[in-house]
Amino acid sequence: MSKIPAPQRPARRPSVKDVAERAQVSLGTVSNVLNRPDRVSASTRDRVERAMAELGFVLNESARQLRMGRSNTFAYVMLDATNPFFTDVARGIELAAEKADLSLFLCNSDGRSTREGAHLAHLQQQRVDGILITPVDPDAPELPRIVQQGTPLVVVDRAATSGSFCSVTVDDKLGGRIAIEHLLDQGHTRVAFVGGPDSIGQVRDRYEGACVAWREAGLPDTDLVRVETEALSVQEGHVAGERLAGLPKRKRPSAVFCANDLVALGLLQQVVSSGQRVPEDLAIVGYDDIAFAAGAAVPLSSVRQPRQALGRTAAELLIEEVNNPDHEHQQVEFTPELVARTSTLG
Repeated sequence: MSKIPAPQRPARRPSVKDVAERAQVSLGTVSNVLNRPDRVSASTRDRVERAMAELGFVLNESARQLRMGRSNTFAYVMLDATNPFFTDVARGIELAAEKADLSLFLCNSDGRSTREGAHLAHLQQQRVDGILITPVDPDAPELPRIVQQGTPLVVVDRAATSGSFCSVTVDDKLGGRIAIEHLLDQGHTRVAFVGGPDSIGQVRDRYEGACVAWREAGLPDTDLVRVETEALSVQEGHVAGERLAGLPKRKRPSAVFCANDLVALGLLQQVVSSGQRVPEDLAIVGYDDIAFAAGAAVPLSSVRQPRQALGRTAAELLIEEVNNPDHEHQQVEFTPELVARTSTLG
């Protein structure tokens, strides 16, 4: 019976000491070649670099940066990695980080405070230079505590209630208002607002804006129907569509404003699969204007947020804070706009 050889242990990584011995120079000379090459003669530098290549030496950049007090690394803790809105925000952050020659960690809290807390603790242990976060709760005490412990932080897609850090957000109350005003302009006088849970600040703000526009139009509150979902997902939108279809005909809305595009797309799927016409039987407005909105079977009207601009601006604020001791915190608010398509215009 042949004997299977035991797996070989990986060779030890060559160290700075190994390079110095191979090049027959001091440790200080190797350190200068790595960090201050202008202090080393060309011939000595060539000998050290040749030794590195022969040994396969790889610089431990993390250790070097930490010795210098900087990691050149940011992190973004997003709320929901399955939502294209947040991946677009992350893309804007990534572009700004790349321009500043920074690395970026991406973390997903999945809308759970415990998971968010674990990510934040780990990132502090890793000594990232700064953290961007779309928090589950913007009033969570962990956020100002992180700043007090010396890690700059910027809140993304939430308005900061604390003056101890910057925030970048969109005026969601205005977004809710313009969505309802658009439906009113199309002649709808019985509308449903679909989205939840109410613990999500954006949902509350969008609903509040919708209510303001509704009341200003002089319509009864009972004709703005609230349908709360357990999450902002396609599946929950489908469930909401079934609930609306089960209402007595006289109580059914002629239009729906959804708290985000995923809910709107799920509702749109349910409506079309049940044989109803959009917008003739039911008009639909979403929120975020993700790429899937324009590409839906019935192109979806949506309240557009500047997704990449949100991320890019937040990252630029964080970069400025890390580099400038006189940095002043800013609360940046973008203005949403409605993009009307077939789901409301026919």
